[in-house]
Amino acid sequence: MKQELADLIERYAHGGEKISLAIRGLTSEDMQTVPPPEPKLGKWTIQQVVIHLLDSDLISTDRIKRMIAEDNPTLVGYDENKFAEKLFYNEQSTEDAVTIISLNRKMFAGVLKKLPDSAFDRPGTHSERGKVTIGTSLKLYTDHLEHHLSFIHAKRAAMGKEMW
Repeated sequence: MKQELADLIERYAHGGEKISLAIRGLTSEDMQTVPPPEPKLGKWTIQQVVIHLLDSDLISTDRIKRMIAEDNPTLVGYDENKFAEKLFYNEQSTEDAVTIISLNRKMFAGVLKKLPDSAFDRPGTHSERGKVTIGTSLKLYTDHLEHHLSFIHAKRAAMGKEMW
């Protein structure tokens, strides 16, 4: 396996640990704090971000699994804001979410490591983005989690709860 791909899989595999570190020491009240209206803070609470990351992780894993197992599957998009609103994000356990993300990524990274490099070019057709591949999807979802970590760090800083 190419080193760049192996490194990406390792980054992906450790996403849950990164979330765990990012929310360490926050109280329930901190997790529910609505950020002031600034673009760098986003509009969701930290709790909503963590639960969004869980939903995104489970959906992305399903999409990649289908690209592995099926020929050019259709990958359906979803409205993340409706998920946050209708699926009780403020009432779900962030601890459970981080555990599930960590275990899901650990297990699925094992599958990804067994694939030949050529498999990462297998396509799917996303209902909103068009043609995607396993490789581009893996990078997107790895970067997606890290992008949301930057919001968590900014929200912590706005509350005076920096990690360092």
